[in-house]
Amino acid sequence: MSEDFRQQALHYHAYPVPGKISVELSKPANTVEDLALAYSPGVAEPVREIAQNAENVYKYTGKGNMVAVITNGTAILGLGNLGPLASKPVMEGKALLFKRFAGLDSIDIEVKHRTIDEFVDTVANIADTFGGINLEDIKAPDCFEIEKRLIERCQVPVFHDDQHGTAIVTAAGMLNALELQGKDINEAVIVCLGAGAAAVACMELLIKCGAQREKIYMLDRKGVIHTRRDDINEYKQLFANNTDKRTLEDVIEGADIFVGVSGPDLLSADALKLMAEKPIVFACSNPDPEIKPELAHAVRDDLIMGTGRSDYPNQVNNVICFPFIFRGALDVRASEINDEMKLAAVHAIRELAKEKVPAEVAKAAGVEKLEFGPDYIIPKPMDPRLLPRVAKAVAVAAVESGVARIEMPVGYMEV
Repeated sequence: MSEDFRQQALHYHAYPVPGKISVELSKPANTVEDLALAYSPGVAEPVREIAQNAENVYKYTGKGNMVAVITNGTAILGLGNLGPLASKPVMEGKALLFKRFAGLDSIDIEVKHRTIDEFVDTVANIADTFGGINLEDIKAPDCFEIEKRLIERCQVPVFHDDQHGTAIVTAAGMLNALELQGKDINEAVIVCLGAGAAAVACMELLIKCGAQREKIYMLDRKGVIHTRRDDINEYKQLFANNTDKRTLEDVIEGADIFVGVSGPDLLSADALKLMAEKPIVFACSNPDPEIKPELAHAVRDDLIMGTGRSDYPNQVNNVICFPFIFRGALDVRASEINDEMKLAAVHAIRELAKEKVPAEVAKAAGVEKLEFGPDYIIPKPMDPRLLPRVAKAVAVAAVESGVARIEMPVGYMEV
């Protein structure tokens, strides 16, 4: 990151006022009559209505359009455990994205705690204030236990975006890349470098899309996760492969897919050369990928590549899904975001990439045109079709899987 860009980023966050979000009024508050309706004595009327029927909270308050973005700051971006307060700019950024892309109001909450129990209790005790809970930047393996417990305790959808948002966009892009490379996910050999929240979620969702668990090789800092290791947690254990292979070079030979959610420059050119014909490489470490695209394409002219960066083709970007997933979930008052809803999002995103791209989307992306192919397997975040397509697919899946509390509104997201 250049010093000039660093200063631009600091200036952006500091001026004209500190931060990226604020509260705006949705009702007039200009006269004595307005204030009498907004607060005392008029506010007593919706209070009574909600007390008689809790569902009236959706009619008389903003709960149904509000998402809380909650963290403990233990895994901030690629920066690590810097604490709750340091995570606030990121959480405000997520709130900005919710509003910008899905029209959802959002507030950030940073929790200081000593134990998982304390964090879960804090979030569960305030959850009813919101229509949904977006967990963010929580270290593994704590994040798995935290999300599991909150899903069990909360009456609103809880979604850890670092896990599932990454997995959904990865799966959508991967299915398209496999189609273009003429490969079948059921037969694909997959190498996953990284064993944290995103890695586990990505692999589990790819399995739900047809990948075979025994054909997945996951690596952590100590190498291949295999059945004879006794130093792995229960989540890594799910990917313990019965193999004598121990290194990245061992498992990548003949592999069809490489997914990197680890760190910069960990996939060498020599290792890439060992992959099967027409390989797929998703090097998603940010800001520096596991292998730079320029090097990867110089070594292999038959690969399809994605990264987590916006300045290269095929950006694996969570904003392509999480605002729209919550939009669809909240609009049918879903009690959770289940696998059916996640898979619906995968296929909605995947299919959108195959359609003709409007000129204004290409212009916003800084290119002359976009069309389905090796350099365009994932829609661009600024594509306005993502909102109606993904939100509707998620809402339909919620209704059909029985977790929606209301029917989908007539004409919902029709364009």
